[in-house]
This record gives sequence, C-alpha cells and structure tokens, in this order.
Amino acid sequence: MSDFLSNGWSLFVAGIVIGGLLFCLTMLIIASRRTEMANDNTTGHVWDEDLKEMNNPLPRWWMGLFVMTVVFAAVYLAIYPGLGSNAGTFKWSAVGQLEVEQAKARQAMSSVYAEFANKTPEQLGKDAKAMAIGERLFVNNCAQCHGADARGSKSFPNLADTDWLGGSGAEYVHKTIAEGRTGVMPPMAAAVGSADDVKNVANYVLSLSNSPHNSVAAQLGKAKFGACAACHGATGTGNHALGAPNLSDKVWLHGWGEAAIIKIVNEGKTNVMPPQGARFTPEQMKVLTAYVLNLSQRTPAAGQ
Repeated sequence: MSDFLSNGWSLFVAGIVIGGLLFCLTMLIIASRRTEMANDNTTGHVWDEDLKEMNNPLPRWWMGLFVMTVVFAAVYLAIYPGLGSNAGTFKWSAVGQLEVEQAKARQAMSSVYAEFANKTPEQLGKDAKAMAIGERLFVNNCAQCHGADARGSKSFPNLADTDWLGGSGAEYVHKTIAEGRTGVMPPMAAAVGSADDVKNVANYVLSLSNSPHNSVAAQLGKAKFGACAACHGATGTGNHALGAPNLSDKVWLHGWGEAAIIKIVNEGKTNVMPPQGARFTPEQMKVLTAYVLNLSQRTPAAGQ
C-alpha cells in the first residue's frame, strides 16, 4: 500500500479499516449484553396472534469465532501492510518477495550459466543445452511479439530468416536486445510528387522484387524513386547503417501490395522495439543472443 498519491488517502483507508474493526467489537459488546425478557424467554413481541420472537443469546462458539476474527485482523494488520501506507512490523511487500525469489533463482541458475561463460555465441549455437535454455528465454520474453516460431507478423520482424534491417552478427543482435531499436521513415509524398506519382513509385518498388505490378506505372515511377534512393539506395537494396529496408527482396515487414506501399509513402512509418536488457542477466543475454542468431542459421529463409 505504498502507492498513495497523498498521505490523506492513506489515512482515509486506515480510518475505514479501523472503523470496521471497532464496529465489529461494538456489535459483539451489544450482543453479549443480557436484555430483559418475558417469563417465556421471548422478547414479548407477538405477530399474527401466535408468532413470537425468542430471546436466546448467540451460541458461545459463534461469539468465540467472532472474537478470534477480530483478534486475527488486528494482529494481521500489525504485521502486514493493510492500514493505509503502514508497512507493518515485518515490512513485507509483494515486490520485496518477488526480488527475494528472483535472487534465489539467479543463484540457482548461476552454476548452469557458468559452463557457458567461455563460449562464443557461435559455439553456444551448437550447444543443445544452451539452445534449450535460449528457447525458454525466447518463448517467455520475445514470443509475444515475434511469435513462438520467431517468424514474426506484420511490423514485427521475422527472426528466422536472414533479412536484417540494421546489420547482423552477435554484437548487433545483443545490442538490439539490450537497447532496443527505433525505425523511422518520414512521410515522403511531398518529395515524390502527386498522388499519381506516389502510385507509380509504389509500382516501381513492387517491380524491384519482381512482385505483381503495373509495368507502365513502374516505368513512370522509376524517375520519382530518386526521392527514396537516399535511404534505400539507387537499386533499392537498403542501407544497414540507416536501418532502411531492402526493397528488392520479397520481405514485406509492414504489409505487401500497392495500397500498403502508398500508405507508407504518404504517412511514413515509425516502428519501435523497446529495450529488453533490464529483463536479463548478462549470462542470459549471451545465451539469448546465440539462440536468435541460430534461428536464421537453422531455418531456411522465407520470403514473406
């Protein structure tokens, strides 16, 4: 209970909790008092000529259970957090318990990762044990975006092919996982020209990979492609230094076809992979890097 915006809310919650306990105690005291009753052990009230209300006290076990509940609540709130922002005498928190358990897990796994310490990512790629661990790390942390088979989906790169936007190799993969990546293409419609020019350029881009296209429009769009060549190159093969995709292959990260290309030229595209370094230990990063590298080496490249 340490996330209150102000001390007032903490006191408000604590007041409700304490008030609830006092209310329970008050009810116990009232219920335990003996009240006047008629000679026939009723309250003296009669309904429908013969319906009477008995005046029997609560059973002792019921009263005892009530008392035990109140005592338990008081002890619990003294030991554990519950009274507003009060941390309790044990200073327990869910985050603290998680950190303790994570520390135990890291200590238990340290001996497992120790045997990988002197191996390169390439060597780890041939180590079945390391790859089994890498697969679990990938499935638990990366598959949400890239898929369980690492083939990605629209706007999430396929890691099982050999198409790398910004480079390749262990250093590049490690840096990408640790620091994330941000890819930005600004809107280029103004630089290309009219709406027809944009359509022609889209067909020219399709022609670079021998994808279905309008050949006449593609020929007209070739000259206008100069606005794109600064990043993608004169032949459309891309630029790793800029993270500009290769337009001459059949890998379409953000959608395929004339309409998809026109949309990106008109609106631009920003794609972000958040940094993941804080999620892993250095040893885990090394194994995960080796696993990702191994994905593209053991699986044939797939044009998507």
